[in-house]
Amino acid sequence: MSKTLFSLPDDYDTFLSDLKERIRSAQVRAALAVNKELTLLYWQIGKDILARQKQQGWGAKVIQKLSKDLKKAFPDMKGFSRTSLLYMRAFAEAYPDEQIIQRSVGQLPWRHNIALLEKLKSPEQRLWYARQALENGWSRDILVMQIETNLYQRQGSAVTNFERTLPQAESDLAHQVLKSPYNLEFLGFREEVRERELEQALMKHMRDFLLELGVGFSFVGNQYRLEVEGDEFFVDLLFYHLKLRCFVVIELKMTGFKPEYSGQINFYVNVVDDLLRHPDDKPTIGIVLCQSKKKTVVEYALKGMSQPIGVSTYHLGDELPEQLQGSLPTVEQLEMELNTVVAEIESQPTEE
Repeated sequence: MSKTLFSLPDDYDTFLSDLKERIRSAQVRAALAVNKELTLLYWQIGKDILARQKQQGWGAKVIQKLSKDLKKAFPDMKGFSRTSLLYMRAFAEAYPDEQIIQRSVGQLPWRHNIALLEKLKSPEQRLWYARQALENGWSRDILVMQIETNLYQRQGSAVTNFERTLPQAESDLAHQVLKSPYNLEFLGFREEVRERELEQALMKHMRDFLLELGVGFSFVGNQYRLEVEGDEFFVDLLFYHLKLRCFVVIELKMTGFKPEYSGQINFYVNVVDDLLRHPDDKPTIGIVLCQSKKKTVVEYALKGMSQPIGVSTYHLGDELPEQLQGSLPTVEQLEMELNTVVAEIESQPTEE
């Protein structure tokens, strides 16, 4: 008796791939839901401890006793050490409003929240970094790096003419995208270099540079060739920003800002607008990235420009405290962010 060969349907591989993706998505959603409930539980525990300390004068010995009893009652559940309970108390003290937990920090893994408590004193900055971590999918290591390199102070610190050249909504978003200074410490330079050497180093470390630029930048090319009436011009770096929906031209300068730089970047922006910009794209943005800038000089240089242009600075690492040298994440850390976040969701507060 002959056996009938079994043949798979033509669309089986596609169906299997789609099914696996749906299962993975469901796993992530379930993990996020568990994380939110767990973080809310920690906040409630911390709130109750705070209340009893104020009303009944609970001291350190009571917290220690509570830790032992909870670990005994839940032997398979980590996160009830004395240190963990003190973090819960600090968490509730930092965010007295439950709505903040529901809308913001409660959606972050617990170790992210511990980092926010340890690294920051300002409630405003804690919430700002929490929002950024949620929007950009930062791992805990990247969150800590952004805090230690003062992203809050650097974000939106470039001098621009965006308020005059872009609609308000686009102006606000574009201004937030720019930083000053940009931290290029990952390049490893400790002495002056030429513009071409800086550009070549950025090409070798493009993923680190994209991380420093921020979410949304897509690299188009370096020394990007533009032709105008038979003459060739070369843009140092050309990007497309997916959220702003526009090209971004970056010119690297190894000196402090000079007024003539604004004319050069304005020329490039006009040419890119004319030759590359799609009708659905927003106006191209130009950025001059230089060693230093004087605010009033930049404002005068940009005053008559009709194109959106910003001037930012960078440093190559010498300005960073010694303990922060080499703190930027590796390419592997960047690529594994999602896996890291999911893994952290499943973790509990650190035991003593």
